[in-house]
Amino acid sequence: MTASGGEAADQVPPHRLNTADQVAAVLRKRITDGLLEPGRQLREEQLATALGISRNTIREAFRVLLHDELIVREPYRGVFVRVVTAEDVEDVFRTRKLLEPLGLDALVADPAAAARLLEIADTADAAARAGDWRGVGTANLDLHRALVEPCRSRRLDRMFTQLFAELRLAFLLADDPQPLHEPYLAWNRRIAELVVAGDADAARRELLRYLDDAERRITAAVRAKN
Repeated sequence: MTASGGEAADQVPPHRLNTADQVAAVLRKRITDGLLEPGRQLREEQLATALGISRNTIREAFRVLLHDELIVREPYRGVFVRVVTAEDVEDVFRTRKLLEPLGLDALVADPAAAARLLEIADTADAAARAGDWRGVGTANLDLHRALVEPCRSRRLDRMFTQLFAELRLAFLLADDPQPLHEPYLAWNRRIAELVVAGDADAARRELLRYLDDAERRITAAVRAKN
């Protein structure tokens, strides 16, 4: 888990990056997409070469991600993608339970946005049939991000980008992702169907049950690895 970071750097899109925030956004997305796993070392020189930017810009991007608690700096060793704890997962879910239900009423009033939930559920099912459980996890996060998008809040979107990056790091600690994600394929579809049917109250109850169950399951998986 402590690879040099060269592979991840090669996966970064080749467009020019001018600011530390842009670099941090690219690395954050790589974490959210599961391409930078917990414990991976991020080397300044390799990233700077791959992105065609200065090491100073990389250092500034690292400061952003350190503030977001997505990476850690270990004295005399370097910078690593953070390994989340069970306590981190519990905190993420406390926040999710407060915020995710906020978009349900707006979703029910927007048939196109509601239908998007079913499309994401279809994507998750297709990934499961292909044995792509990382893809299932990505679809899971996409669906739950779609629950809050109708709030039309940039601040909320930024918060969920952070939360889901941390959650992806928790997913990656599981030895076998299938048992972690498989139970939620039908559950996510059920939530989507309730939203499409216009039943925001039932969708809210189902969502909170889902989040309680997911918290228990993911926290147990993380505790087994820490």
